[in-house]
Amino acid sequence: MTLGASNRQWDSQTGVTAKVDDKLPCPNKDMVKVDINAIGVCGTDYHAFTGNQAFFTYPRILGHELAVTIADIPEGVPNPRGVKVGDVCAVEPYMHCGSCISCSLGKTNCCTQIKVLGVHVDGGMQPSMFLPLAKCHPCTLDKMPGGYPTVALVETLCIGAHAVSRAKENGPVTDEWCLIVGAGPVGMATSQFVNAEGGKIIMMDINQDRLDFATSVLGIEHTVCVDKSKDTMEQIMAITGGMPPTCVFEVTGNIHSMKNTFNLVSHGGRLVFVGHTKEEVSYNNPQFHSHEMTVLGSRNARATDFEKTIELIESGKIDVKPWVTHTCQQSEFLDNFDAWRDPATGVIKAVVLRQ
Repeated sequence: MTLGASNRQWDSQTGVTAKVDDKLPCPNKDMVKVDINAIGVCGTDYHAFTGNQAFFTYPRILGHELAVTIADIPEGVPNPRGVKVGDVCAVEPYMHCGSCISCSLGKTNCCTQIKVLGVHVDGGMQPSMFLPLAKCHPCTLDKMPGGYPTVALVETLCIGAHAVSRAKENGPVTDEWCLIVGAGPVGMATSQFVNAEGGKIIMMDINQDRLDFATSVLGIEHTVCVDKSKDTMEQIMAITGGMPPTCVFEVTGNIHSMKNTFNLVSHGGRLVFVGHTKEEVSYNNPQFHSHEMTVLGSRNARATDFEKTIELIESGKIDVKPWVTHTCQQSEFLDNFDAWRDPATGVIKAVVLRQ
């Protein structure tokens, strides 16, 4: 078996790929070889490029939003789902240890030893790699509108799915006014699962073009464009009929936005931090205490989120094909990546294609 041009070997304990000879045996009994078809580019990658990603070490091969094809399944690899060579899969890129306190609680998404592809360890911007078969979630390609790019976007959707599941641990979501702060791909993903739960959505952003996209593509009726000349809460309550939202999702990871969201939550409401920052987030304690506010962190996603998301896409209840506004071949990536960081290019979601 080979890793092609990557020339790196997988460490089964840490997930690190180290530079060695191209021709390698499968690293352990749980892993299979996959060929990379498409790689989604997200905020984590942009932040990594500028040195502002909180969990990053360098050097690093990027790429955690992946569409792959199973290239080889060595004899003896546990395969309860009957995955076959040639199957197209979305990748759950969070490598967990299975034995820490988080894993014992079923919270594999925040394992104390977690290694996220393209963040803590090398990711999928390479021709092929080894992955645990359990992290490869089969998709029916002809039921995925947009093909490989849609498969690559499953991970983004799962971030939103998990955020909504976190909110549901402390409230119903159904019939609630839910404010989503940030109209990028994760914000749009979150909206899909709020909608699936019957929640009432308000989307807020500083970029009117993104809000217009959310309205035209996702059908989100209520939006608020942040404008220093207008009172944000007044705009929100004009929509809700005078009540602050009971559930607020902050997905931007912008420190100023994260601090401000404490001011947007109702008494007895909850705030879900989906975005994150390297900086310390402070808040006004009297306000927090008087509101008996619940603040929740939402990190990554779990296998059940992938299963649910794939089912919703394949059944036609979610269509992310219009989200992919920019694509390129991997050979063109360096010529496009820096430009994609500029909001003026109108990028909603960019995907790098390997075939």
